[in-house]
Amino acid sequence: MILAAGRLQFPDYFILIGYFTLILGIGAYFYRYMRRMKDFFSGGNSIPWWLSGVSFYMSCFSAFGFVAYSALAFEFGWVAVTIFWVMAPATLVSTIFMSRRWRRARIDSPVEYLESRYSPAVRQAFAWQGVPVRVIDDSLKLVAIGKFIEQCLGLRMGPSMFWSGLIMLLYTFMGGLWAVTVTDFIQFIVMLAGIAVLLPLSISAAGGISTFLQDSPEGFFRLASPEYSWVYLGTTAFLFCLAFSSVNWALIQRFYCVPKEKDALKVGWLVFALSIIGPPLILLPAMAGSHFLTGVEDTNQVYPKLCVELLPPGMLGLIIAAMFSATMSMLSSDYNVAASVLTNDLYRRLIAPGASQRRLVWVGRGMTLAIGLIALGTAFLMARAEGDELFRNMVKLFSVATAPVAIPMIAGLLTRKVTNAGALAGFLAGLMAGIAALMLCPDTFELFGALCKKENGIVFTTVPITFIWMVLVSWLDRALVSRSEQGQVDTFLHRLEVPIGQSREDRVAVTGGDRGAISPFGLVGVSTMLIGGMMLVVLPWVGGGLAFGMSLGVGLALMLLGALLTIASRRRSAPAPEPQ
Repeated sequence: MILAAGRLQFPDYFILIGYFTLILGIGAYFYRYMRRMKDFFSGGNSIPWWLSGVSFYMSCFSAFGFVAYSALAFEFGWVAVTIFWVMAPATLVSTIFMSRRWRRARIDSPVEYLESRYSPAVRQAFAWQGVPVRVIDDSLKLVAIGKFIEQCLGLRMGPSMFWSGLIMLLYTFMGGLWAVTVTDFIQFIVMLAGIAVLLPLSISAAGGISTFLQDSPEGFFRLASPEYSWVYLGTTAFLFCLAFSSVNWALIQRFYCVPKEKDALKVGWLVFALSIIGPPLILLPAMAGSHFLTGVEDTNQVYPKLCVELLPPGMLGLIIAAMFSATMSMLSSDYNVAASVLTNDLYRRLIAPGASQRRLVWVGRGMTLAIGLIALGTAFLMARAEGDELFRNMVKLFSVATAPVAIPMIAGLLTRKVTNAGALAGFLAGLMAGIAALMLCPDTFELFGALCKKENGIVFTTVPITFIWMVLVSWLDRALVSRSEQGQVDTFLHRLEVPIGQSREDRVAVTGGDRGAISPFGLVGVSTMLIGGMMLVVLPWVGGGLAFGMSLGVGLALMLLGALLTIASRRRSAPAPEPQ
């Protein structure tokens, strides 16, 4: 193996420290531009589509994707890629049917529109339900990155989760959505660089492509498996379609933070393409690892073991930074959008309706800090979960919480026939049914000749009950709906029919920045060059042969890409927010 010591060395620590310093620097750079709540939570509706699209993609997975999904790929094969691929149809559905509506809703938080469409009660119910679910979900992802760092760095999970969580909090606290999206793009580039090296090394260690394909177990490359049947996969895809269109707040935020409707469509199509290409590249190393990794007692160790055994100094630090990157992207997005709900839908709506924009920015920062610390504390309580258990805990939570919220939210954007009472009835009935199914449904059962899991049973329960109660109560309630309520619904739906830029309320806050501000395109380019420069700086400590060649190649490639992005930024006028 290239890295016989099995531990981090000076080049790795140098790369990690330099990388995290750069990420914090980006947060500090945008700190002075956060003048209004809209700047902090929706980028002033001026985030470029390419930046928002990559941020959308990076916010779809975390180190959880590398740890838990790699554990599945190591044990079951290609089915892990299939599970990851459910992002693609979910993105396609949300792009075609929902992206324009979310942009035309003209909102600063994902649940803000619920008051004008339904009522203050629905808005508050969905906000209070959604924030705890996001916090628990984020805690599971912190556990995943803690497990990864424990294996690669030899550190205990507690300190690992604490410091990684703190770094995510700091740059999100300082720079809001602008810092989140720019760092997401940097993290995307770092992740690609790490994968570009680990993938060929792992296949080579497995004996080459032909050996890898021929010597794999029977059914290793099938799209489904007895453990993860087509029923399971179809249910998961359906849930993702609901979530990407409604309840995954961080992804919805990427649709309404861009300047124009066509930009929202571009965001979706970019993510769709990345969702097809990305999963095989991420998980093939774990599949190849099944041919040469030995003594794997906990499948959570697969990806860390691959990195430690295959990567040279410097490159190991870069791939660990990529793992951090994936988690930081998802968590920072969740922290920012959950804080937007607490600030806009709870604090400004219920406590301080007349609060100044400066005060709302500081409240938003405080909410970001609170959410991050609560998620971190919850992660410590979940730290003992194993790979498959970690995956199932996340899916169960997802299954219970998605349909009761998603169905009324989507219906509110698509039709006027669902009433306020119907939305509340569907939400409460679906939520209670999901909790009951979680407690009573067996861990496995058979349906249509296929093995199903508890997660399937939860979905089969919550979806029809939510829908039936929503439709039934709306039908019974329609005769009782007042003219004022119907007028409110008509006004909201009319707003969704008016393109951005053609309404009086459209002061699309593309806050044309000061002349000295660096455009996001240029900032990304400079940051990429700095990462490439760090790879070149550590070359004297890397050693010779293949290790030196890989580090040199990656460093030069990043320097070239950064230079091209910087040059291109001079020809583009991506707006930057105004400084304070």
